[in-house]
Amino acid sequence: MPKLKTHKGIAKRVKTTSKGKLKHHKGFHSHILTKKSGKRKRDLRKAKLLSKSYQKKYKKLLNR
Repeated sequence: MPKLKTHKGIAKRVKTTSKGKLKHHKGFHSHILTKKSGKRKRDLRKAKLLSKSYQKKYKKLLNR
């Protein structure tokens, strides 16, 4: 059976933590920032963990 290829689109957007969970950065932080509150913009800076349902799907695409 041939080797499975990593899905490069997901690999660029998602990083793995030491425990094996997946983290990502939220969108909507590149433009039209004037109408967004400071709290919302601060929250968008931080990396978040993916939900369990997405973690299962993305790990399959990453072959982990």
